[in-house]
Amino acid sequence: MASPSKGKSTPRLRRTQPEAASSSYEYDQVQEDEHHAEIYQTPGSRSEVEKFFESPSGSVIVVTALTALAFALRFYKISHPDQVVFDEVHFGKFAAYYITHQYYFDVHPPLAKLLFGLAGWFVGFDGSFLFENIGDSYTTNNVPYVGMRALPAVLGSLTVPVVYAIMKESGYSTVIAAFSAALILFDNAHVAQSRLILLDAALIFFMSLTIYSYIKFRKFRYSEFTVEWWTWLLLTGFFMACTWASKVNGILTVFCIGVAVLIELWDILDVRKEGHTMDYFYSHFLARAGGLILWPFIVYLSFFWIHFRVLSQSGPGDSFMSPAFQETLAGNELLMQSHDVYYYDILTFRHKDTKVYLHSHPDKYPLQYEDGRVSSQGQQVTGYAHNDTNNHWRILPTKSLPETGRGRIVRNNDVVQLLHMATNTLLLTHDVASPLMPTNQEFTTWSKEDYSRHNDTLFQIQLAWDAPESEPFKSKSGYFKLIHMPTRVALWTHPKPLPEWAFKQQEINGNKNPSERSAIWYAEDIIADQFGDDPADRDEDNRPVKKPKSMNFFKKYAELQLLMFQHNAGLTASHPYASGPINWPFLISGISFWTDNDTKKQIYLTGNVIGWWTCVVGLSIFVGVVVADLLARRRAMDPIPDPVRNRLWNNTGFFLIVWAVHYVPFFLMNRQLFVHHYLPSHLASALIAGSMLSFVLSETINYPISHPTSKTRLRPSQYADVGYKGLAIFAVYSFILFMMFIFIAPLTYGTPGLTGEQVNSKRLLSSWTLHFAAKKTHDI
Repeated sequence: MASPSKGKSTPRLRRTQPEAASSSYEYDQVQEDEHHAEIYQTPGSRSEVEKFFESPSGSVIVVTALTALAFALRFYKISHPDQVVFDEVHFGKFAAYYITHQYYFDVHPPLAKLLFGLAGWFVGFDGSFLFENIGDSYTTNNVPYVGMRALPAVLGSLTVPVVYAIMKESGYSTVIAAFSAALILFDNAHVAQSRLILLDAALIFFMSLTIYSYIKFRKFRYSEFTVEWWTWLLLTGFFMACTWASKVNGILTVFCIGVAVLIELWDILDVRKEGHTMDYFYSHFLARAGGLILWPFIVYLSFFWIHFRVLSQSGPGDSFMSPAFQETLAGNELLMQSHDVYYYDILTFRHKDTKVYLHSHPDKYPLQYEDGRVSSQGQQVTGYAHNDTNNHWRILPTKSLPETGRGRIVRNNDVVQLLHMATNTLLLTHDVASPLMPTNQEFTTWSKEDYSRHNDTLFQIQLAWDAPESEPFKSKSGYFKLIHMPTRVALWTHPKPLPEWAFKQQEINGNKNPSERSAIWYAEDIIADQFGDDPADRDEDNRPVKKPKSMNFFKKYAELQLLMFQHNAGLTASHPYASGPINWPFLISGISFWTDNDTKKQIYLTGNVIGWWTCVVGLSIFVGVVVADLLARRRAMDPIPDPVRNRLWNNTGFFLIVWAVHYVPFFLMNRQLFVHHYLPSHLASALIAGSMLSFVLSETINYPISHPTSKTRLRPSQYADVGYKGLAIFAVYSFILFMMFIFIAPLTYGTPGLTGEQVNSKRLLSSWTLHFAAKKTHDI
């Protein structure tokens, strides 16, 4: 190490000393994340300007100004465009269904959509407008859409002061807290998402409140089990549940807090560090299990209870649910029009997913297929999309029946035969490959008069959703699988059409996996009974008007959760504006939300380039500092003071956990992904960027920040030294950030319209796919 020059002192790298033995650890509480041996600064040495901003009144002035600006930017021209934009076609529609009480299905939990429904009801929306298409006019249809858009605008605006409060509660100076808040305040992506009927503003607002509450909870760690400690623990759980209930990826916030709590419990368990008894550990474990697992789950369930209570009428989501679920909805077709199926009834059957009818016609399978395989040349059995007499099948018994009464009803697990009425042949499958799928069995028919293949015409009706053994088979609601008795294959179909020899109809085959979820069928209609009469005239069906049935809440919840998971995982179709997670922090691509060809206006979701790249730099600096410090300490050097290091690990490290948990899992997903999925992580990266600016500007931190008790060994106070340089950097950077925001604003607000050359100038990255761009010409 070079010797110090004259007249100047050079900081020395401290050598780590061996730990002194301690005689007792029990309840010896020390603010371990903020130790220091020297007083680096006293409040009296700070300038008057810095002391003013660090005072409560100065902080209030700053956060008030930030909040006012946030409201101004998010409510500016919120009425434009007066048309349906992007996913407002979904979430506006769901709000309408809450107002009309019609049941719908969506992959996201209900809280944010319930709030939209409440906002719509509050401003006088009657739910008659269904947001069918992007570009549909709100003004023409008299929709009070501004009131509905105001909800996310308020939540997005309030996120800014919450970010400020997170940094202040974490011990950072007012300038640093304002810096992190400005990264969200002047971000075009956050503003665009907050001005429309979309879920992300609610998600990010509740996520930021979760982070704030958890930090407040941690600050009371020396006052465990006090009223304040319990209050912030339960508030953390409450806001965490709200985050999860706002959007499906809100569950990442649950994992994030879970990781932080596990680290916290691991420290409490360490007898060398904390010295606590196992009883002490168990009490903390149980408190967190109750406050951060059981309590949030109860809150999360309550939103679904409200969801089911409000959506009491039949609606567009009925068909996603089981028959038992559908029959709990007033006016549902299954409830009102389902009838018991009797033997010898003539029925039509439809596939649940593709909606084709089970169909047959006299034409035969060709002797040889294009790939050289041969068929049975039997009668074709296909899936047909239209109603036709060739869709009629009579259900025949394979057991003796009473002459009359309910003993003639078809029931779960009955073995039956299906007679095709038009050709008087029985449905059959055998060990012959199907036309399009060599691994599956061919379906055909066999003459009713020929008993030589009787066993191959036997099928078992297995009602879906674990129906009881004696459950009657019903039309409309009787979802079932048709299982071939000898081979145990399931009647199945898929969308790929057969060739011209089958009139491009859908293939029917035997799936060798009888548990296949898509092998579900239902009886669409009872055409006639055994005597050719209308089955509605049967005595058993002349009953009073049916009332909705009841179903256990937890069964309804479990069924919906499973469907939400399956459909969310199934969103794998390509999208022109989908992008990979590796691109998101750098804003490589955005999303076209809305365009107007006449005025050349457009809304294109992208962030403030300067802000986002600043966050990337902040992340990089933090990782670099941590790695360098670890290497130095391996060489017995101590380049960073203990209080600064502990603040980096315990606070900025927590922010990094928030960032990583909300970002890394997307690399493992195969579903459609978009840049707005990064917004929660972007907020966390803004917190990290502020922390790193404080680290660069000041060698000290604000201490103490946690709430001490009589058992806490206090150390002398110190203050972060950001000085005039911090204020100057914040002012200049905020101005640059604001100018970039204004530059991109026409794409954020969708106004004014831009010429082709102006559009080209806004394309800061060549990968941005903007509309109405001028074609580049080159001189020859």
